[in-house]
Amino acid sequence: MSLRATARIAAAADGSLPVLESDGPLAVRRTRAAAPGWSRVTVVGAMSAPLGGDRLAIETEVRDGARLRVDSAAATLALPGRDPEPAAYGIRLRVGADAALRWLPEQLVSAHGSHLRVRTTVELAPTARLVLREEQVLGRHGEPPGTLVSRLTVRRAGRPLLDQELAYGPDAPGGWDGGAVLAGHRATGQLLVVEPGYGKEPPAARPLGEHAVLTPLAGPAVLVTAVAADALALRRILDAALAELAPE
Repeated sequence: MSLRATARIAAAADGSLPVLESDGPLAVRRTRAAAPGWSRVTVVGAMSAPLGGDRLAIETEVRDGARLRVDSAAATLALPGRDPEPAAYGIRLRVGADAALRWLPEQLVSAHGSHLRVRTTVELAPTARLVLREEQVLGRHGEPPGTLVSRLTVRRAGRPLLDQELAYGPDAPGGWDGGAVLAGHRATGQLLVVEPGYGKEPPAARPLGEHAVLTPLAGPAVLVTAVAADALALRRILDAALAELAPE
């Protein structure tokens, strides 16, 4: 039987977490923040998910003036299930005025035979700050990937800032593994940094090594995209970009 589960998080400016609700395989726990003035929540997987047909969601609200870091205790593993329908994972983030969110989960691993659709939507106030990292590992060691479709939509002050969809695996459109996309790499990811100060002086577009690039967006934001041979190499690339663009 497929699962339906939604976890909810809300952070307030006084450092409290007025909403911290777990559901099904999504266990959310308050953990110790490394930086003063920040709250931290870690997502702990309570069981194997998402499987075929599962419908999972995390809703996060960072209220005006609050600062929140959300991470995870381990990678998320998309697995095949008895239900032939694709699994769905919805992530909904809202960041208020003068608030900040660092969304830094571990990798999403697309196991052979799985089919997962991830939908991330972000609503930002004009003075909100955001650091968002996404990492996908296509297949476990020595196996081909499942099908993974990931869409990220970000709106700032009610206006579109970024809207993109990526698809990999056997049910994705042709060319996803070609030279113009992954070129045989099995780890891919991105780092989005929204910083109001970039409105006056954004970082310049430039390559970050051989397999990554920094691109300013039409707004106070930059997007780093990267591919790598494996998860460790990908994390090193994105960690270097994070240390440069948004040190904690």
